Amino acid sequence: MTRIVYLHGFASSPSSTKSQFFCRRFGELGVPFEIPWLDRGNFQTLTVTGQMEVIEAAIRDENVILMGSSLGGYLAALYAARHKNNVEKLVLLAPAFQFPSHWRERFSAAEFDHWKRTGARDFYHYGYKADQPLGYRFVEDSVQYEDEPDFAQPALILHGARDEVVPVGVSQQFAAGHPNVTLKVVASDHALTDVLEILWAETAAFLGFQKQ
Repeated sequence: MTRIVYLHGFASSPSSTKSQFFCRRFGELGVPFEIPWLDRGNFQTLTVTGQMEVIEAAIRDENVILMGSSLGGYLAALYAARHKNNVEKLVLLAPAFQFPSHWRERFSAAEFDHWKRTGARDFYHYGYKADQPLGYRFVEDSVQYEDEPDFAQPALILHGARDEVVPVGVSQQFAAGHPNVTLKVVASDHALTDVLEILWAETAAFLGFQKQ
């Protein structure tokens, strides 16, 4: 049975609400399910390149289905575009497409300059439930990656109509240019935690699992 690897979002962890929800649901079906800790327990040194290395180690050149939430969705797409032979399908929850560009637009030049001079900037980390410093290397590293990874595998995108972090139009634009992608817009925000049963029903149907 194909293993599922779930990629959590920015400043999150394997213990996030969606991670654990899907872990339980797939566990009930006996489907192998893995949630790597993408910052390796050190948020300050987080980079896209480092997260890609964690994903590589988790997949181990095996055939997998990738799931990802927000930045994890972007990373799943990025990995799938570079590994066409061993990523079978993708399920992306509010994926942060256009992340490199949007990240650079998120802060002013003065804010970036201060971040670079001081070396780190605090962000609230949902896994640690406290502010954690993130090194400026995260910004420098991200610029080498494309905004919209051009993967060819079948994919399901689930995106909230009221998403305030990654507007649903980002996924609509992406899906319009990728016939391999099915987009389902749900009545929720970026977190999607109030529509977990809908996410499960759509995911189970897409992957061909019977609902229990």
